[in-house]
Amino acid sequence: MADLAGDTDNLLRFRDDAAHDEPAVTLDAFLAGQTNATAVRLEAGDDARALLPYLERLALVEVSFPSFRDGRGYSAGRILREAGYAGELRAAGDVLVDQMPLMRRCGFDSFAPEAPIDPAALDRALTRYDQHYQKAAAGAVPIWKLRHG
Repeated sequence: MADLAGDTDNLLRFRDDAAHDEPAVTLDAFLAGQTNATAVRLEAGDDARALLPYLERLALVEVSFPSFRDGRGYSAGRILREAGYAGELRAAGDVLVDQMPLMRRCGFDSFAPEAPIDPAALDRALTRYDQHYQKAAAGAVPIWKLRHG
């Protein structure tokens, strides 16, 4: 369940560890070796696959959602999780409460939305469906597999 106790600076966390406070660098700066950062920010047009050789050294990947209509960040999250990334994966920007359950299924475990999120609405969104039909990066077992185990 969502832990809203750590709702500081409009950051909704779903991880048990402490918030990552190192500023994220751009993908270009990280790949150029200009920094020893452990936090990278992916913009909407960046290719998440460029980070695959560095997953073990990253503590945070922040994925920008410049508009709620821009779904490229979902793919970035799924690519990173399916490649084995275990660090914090944060969705930042124009993130709406009804998108958060889908982002969770793609592997996002923290959120930095531009607009405040009502905790009751978030709780309803996250608990609306107990089972899913599709496999997901979040690791939930699809209901068809449970039925036909």
